[in-house]
Amino acid sequence: MSLLLGLTLGSGLLLIFRSFTPAKARTRAVRPSRIDTLLLHAGMDKVTRAGFVSASVTSALVAGLTVLVLTGAFMIALTFAGFGAFAPWAIVHRQAGKRRAALREQWPDVVDHLRSAIRAGLSLPEALTQLGRQGPEALRPAFTDFGLDYRATARFEESLERLAQRLADPVADKIVAALRITREVGGTDLGEMLGTLSSFLRDAARTRGELEARQSWTVSAARLAVAALWVILLLLAGQPAAVAAYSTVTGMLVLFTGLAVSFICYRAMMRIGRLPAEERVFA
Repeated sequence: MSLLLGLTLGSGLLLIFRSFTPAKARTRAVRPSRIDTLLLHAGMDKVTRAGFVSASVTSALVAGLTVLVLTGAFMIALTFAGFGAFAPWAIVHRQAGKRRAALREQWPDVVDHLRSAIRAGLSLPEALTQLGRQGPEALRPAFTDFGLDYRATARFEESLERLAQRLADPVADKIVAALRITREVGGTDLGEMLGTLSSFLRDAARTRGELEARQSWTVSAARLAVAALWVILLLLAGQPAAVAAYSTVTGMLVLFTGLAVSFICYRAMMRIGRLPAEERVFA
C-alpha cells in the first residue's frame, strides 16, 4: 500500500513539474524529394509521387511487353523496358525546361504589374492577389491560391512562403524576398527596385534565350547519336540470328556494356552542355 502511494505521489509531482516546463517544439524540416521537386518545376504539383512512379512502371511494362511480342528477345525487351521507365522522367524534364523558358519571358511583366499596383496605392497582398486575375496566364493559378490563403489566414508571411513553394522559381524567390523585407522593415524605394529588377530580367532572358538557341543544335545532335544505336538494335531484333546472338552470355555482356556506355556518355554530354542554373533562395 505504501509503495502504491509513493508511486502515485511521484507521478503527481512529475506531472506538476512537467506542467511548468515549456515544451520544446520539435519541428523537423521535411525536404521535398527529387520527384516532388521535379514535378513542381514542371508545373505538375497536382500529380502525386505515387502517381508518377506508377506512370514510370506502366511505361516500362508497356515498352518491354511490346518489344517482347515483336521480337521474342527477352534481354532486348528488358533493355527497352528500362527506356520506358525513363520516358516519364524525360517528359517531365522537358516540360520543366519549357516552363522555365516561358516564365523567363513573363516575370518582367509580373514585376511591372506589381510596380504599377504598388504605385497606385494597393497593399502588397492586394497587388499579389490581383495577379491572379490580370497576371500572365501560366502564373494566375499560383497567385489565385495566394489570395485564397491570405483571405483564409490573414498571415502574409505564411501565404508568401507557400506562394514561393508553388512557383518554384529563382526569380520568384527574389521577388518574394524583396516583398518580405519591405513588409518587415518598410521602405520607399520598392518601386525603383522593382523597375531595376524588371530591366535586369529582360536582359537576362534575352541573353539566355540566345545561348539556348545556339546550344540546342549540339544537344539535339548528341541525343540523336545516342538514340540511333538503339533504334538500329530494335531493327536488328527482327532477325532470328540477331536474337540468338544477344541471348548468349557474350551478347548480354555486349548489350549491358553498350547500355552503360550510352548512359555515361549521355549524362556527360548533358552536364557539359548544360547552362549554369540559377540557384533558388528558398529551395
